[in-house]
Amino acid sequence: MRRVVSIALVHHPVLSPAGEVTTTAVTNLDVHDLARSARTYGVAQYFVIHPIEAQRMLIDKIVDHWVNGSSGKRIPDRIEALRRVVVTPSLEDAFTAMGGRDAIEVWVTSAKEVRAPLPFSEARAALESAGKPVLLLFGTGWGLLDATIEAADVFLPPIGAVESDYNHLSVRSACAIALDRLLGDNATGSGRGSQPPSRLP
Repeated sequence: MRRVVSIALVHHPVLSPAGEVTTTAVTNLDVHDLARSARTYGVAQYFVIHPIEAQRMLIDKIVDHWVNGSSGKRIPDRIEALRRVVVTPSLEDAFTAMGGRDAIEVWVTSAKEVRAPLPFSEARAALESAGKPVLLLFGTGWGLLDATIEAADVFLPPIGAVESDYNHLSVRSACAIALDRLLGDNATGSGRGSQPPSRLP
């Protein structure tokens, strides 16, 4: 049985373009699209980490609009996705919500290779074996701090093209690609046959 997987979008602490510790602003697209990826790939919870109360209130307002408001009635599939959103002030609060740091494995991604990575094929196999729940972190801004990456249990390879030195994917794209490599049907070449496409708009 596959391990429980959750994801977290970290707005603090992350890096600025100058390499300093900073806090990034919430974007509506990130809230929506990572939630939709979470729902598509069977992710248990999608934590949005932000230390500023006003920003957390904004996320709550976005989620409430889609879960309880008129837009949710118009697009019911979006309710299923947005219900996975959990807003916390810090990573430590997300750890606590999952039973504590010792009860989980923290996996991270980065656009640069900070430490020796675990290949996606091996990470996928690890998720199919017995083990602790996994919290997969995605950084905003210019990425997670090196200290956050070093403290993680698993570092996944940077996502990029074979013959390109350009690597500036949105966090929404990086999340979707990583989840597909770890949890997607096509990662094993099996595909989904003639099943109808998802109804998510």
